[in-house]
Parts: sequence; C-alpha cells; structure tokens
Amino acid sequence: MKKILLLLITIAFFSCKNEEAKKVEITSVTDYNEYLSAPLASLKEAEQTKDFWSKRLNNDTTGVGDIGPLAGVYGVLFSESGNVENLKHAETLYKKGMQYSANNKDAFARGLARNYISQHKFKEAKTVLEESYAGVSKKHETELMLFDVYMELGEYEKANKFLEKVKNPSDYNYLIRLSKWSDYRGDLDAAIKYMEQAKSIAESRNSKELKIWTYSNLGDYYGHAGRIKDAYQHYLMTLKLQPDNAYVKKGIAWITYAAEKNTKEANRILDTLAKKHPVPDYYLFKAELAEYDGDASKSNALTEAFLNAVSSNKTYGDMYNAYLIEIYADSDPEKALALANKEVTNRATPETYHLLALAQLSNGDKQNALETIEKYVEGKTYEPMAQYHSALVYKANGLDDKVKPIKDELLDASFELGPVLMKDIEKL
Repeated sequence: MKKILLLLITIAFFSCKNEEAKKVEITSVTDYNEYLSAPLASLKEAEQTKDFWSKRLNNDTTGVGDIGPLAGVYGVLFSESGNVENLKHAETLYKKGMQYSANNKDAFARGLARNYISQHKFKEAKTVLEESYAGVSKKHETELMLFDVYMELGEYEKANKFLEKVKNPSDYNYLIRLSKWSDYRGDLDAAIKYMEQAKSIAESRNSKELKIWTYSNLGDYYGHAGRIKDAYQHYLMTLKLQPDNAYVKKGIAWITYAAEKNTKEANRILDTLAKKHPVPDYYLFKAELAEYDGDASKSNALTEAFLNAVSSNKTYGDMYNAYLIEIYADSDPEKALALANKEVTNRATPETYHLLALAQLSNGDKQNALETIEKYVEGKTYEPMAQYHSALVYKANGLDDKVKPIKDELLDASFELGPVLMKDIEKL
C-alpha cells in the first residue's frame, strides 16, 4: 500500500512539474500596459487629414488633385477605426479619380486595386491593374501590385514573372515581396531573412511608416517560426512607434494565450481593443478563449455575436468568408459548402480549396473532399490550417499513412494554431 501511495505521489509530482514546464513566461504587463490606454492618435490624425482634404474638394469642380489624398486617408481610417464604410468611401473616390484624371489615371487605378484587395475583391483588382498596365502607367509600381494580386488569386506563375521584373535586392518593395514568395514556397527561414533585410533598409531610411509595417510583419513571421520572444519584441518595437496599433496588441494577446495560457490577460487586452477598434474578429478570439477555459455557453454566445456582426453589415461582403466557412462547417454544412464554392470562384488558391474540402467533408462527401485536397492542396501550400484540414480528409478516407507526418508537423506549430486546436490535432 505504501509503495502504491509513493508511486501516486511521484506521478502527481512529475505531472505538476510537466505542467509548470508547459507554462512559458514571455510577456510582461509593464512592457505594454501603457499602450493599452494610449489615445487614438493615428485615428485622430487621419480624421483631421480627411477634414482638410474634404474642405479642399470643391463641389463645383472635379477637384481631381484632392481626390487621391482624400481616398487614401479613407483607407487609413478603415485601418485605424475598423469601420468598413471607409473602404466604400475610398472606392467611390478612386473611381471618380479614374473618371476625371487626365494624367494620373494609373495612380488612381493602383489605389482602387489596393482598395479592392482590402475588400477581398481580387478579380476586380486584377482587372483594374491589367487594364492600367496595358496603357500609360508607371510600369514598375503597377508590376509590384500585379505581383500582389496574382499571389492573392493563386496565379503563382504570373506572380513569379512579375517578381523577376522588379528584381532588385537593394529595394525595400522587392524584398518584402520576395519574403512573401519565400513563405508561399514553404521556406520560412528565407522569408524571415528577406524581411530582416527590408527591416535594415527601413531603419537606414529612418522611415517611421516602413518600420511600423516591417516590425509588425516580422513579428508575425517570428511567431510562425516559433521564435515567440522575437515576435514579442518586434510587437513592442511597433508600439513604441505607434502606441495605438491595434494589430500588434492583438498579437500580444495571442502570445499571452497561446504561449502563456493566460486567458485572463488575453481577454483584458482584447476588451481594451474592442472599445477603441470595434471589429468582429475580437468576438472569435474571445470565443476561443472561452472554449479553452471550458465555458462552452460563453464561447457559443461570442461566436453568435461574431455571426451577427458580420451578417448585419453587408458592406463586409466576402471579407470574412474564410471564418464563416469554418464555423458553418460545424453548424450549417450546406451553407458552408455554398460559401466555399463562392470563395473558390473568387480566388482559386490552395487556401480556398482546403476550405472547400472541409465543407465537402462536413456534408459527408469524403470522396470529393479527398479529390479536392489531392488536386488543389497537396504539395501546394504549407499553411498549417490547410495541413490540418487535409489531415481530417485523409483520416476520413482511411489514409492514416498520410495523416501521421502531417500530425507530427502540426505539433510543431502549436503556437500558431493555439491550444484549442492542438487538442484536436493530438486526436488525429
């Protein structure tokens, strides 16, 4: 009896030690707390800039010289406020600029294309850019954007062609695109290397705008690579330059949850964000936190809040389709399939096809799901969610030999995928 008791104590001791080992301390509230209450300086500045250009835009003339700056600042307002209506205002202005401009149509075309990309209207962006490129335009700037839109549409050969056209290892805009290309090819180390080179250029120019963009994106790459401390430091570097940057604050919230398992702190960060930058995304994040805490009722309510926020504002269009497909795959498979087919029509990429396969599987069509994965996803993307959905399809079709290597790979992506999904992956 004493031996059994001693054995149980020993097991309990090592179980506690293992749990302690799993807890990682990366963040410190004192590092970022002041930023959570930072005033919305970027939003205020954008609103003032909007007012300035709006006043200059004379209602009795086309005011074409003022349209571009005003459209651009509406794009900034969307980024800073989360209000999607600003994208529609910008779209209207860019179209007006293209209509009335005699000498600068291509600049308005690129602005409109960038706006369409933000709205997930990728085919429309492609059409605008290709028409502009065929006419009188600043070819280099349009080539950079054509790379962007071809990547979004999964037209990778065309994207690579334009990447070669703009090749210049000392150019910031080339390096960030080479980084994106490397990530698509599954070479994360190269993606990080090129982004770090872009970081050096941004710092040598002392460009606040470029440093903010580069630090935040490099932080994401470091997170994907499991370099969580580096990710955290780059998020802090971003906040030092832009204290009201909601994107990196959300990134820090993810670290407190996925790495440190501190849902209370993650919720606190998200609550401060939701008050100043209200977007539907936070509902889903908080739903996952509730699920991890074992509160299914709260998680379901937050997911429903997300669905209501998206469905009640038609201006979002297709911007949240990927999230909706995953939700409906569990709750409304037919709706998930309809949306997935629509997404594939909008942009036929491995990232949309794995969602189609998930929807097919949720409708009991495991054979078509397998065909979709084998034809359009397998070997064509290294994105963890695509790998996970591929594994689900393989398992449903009895292809356990294909599941194991994917499972092993996904277990190394625990930070990126999060604790809730890792529980499902462990069951594969």
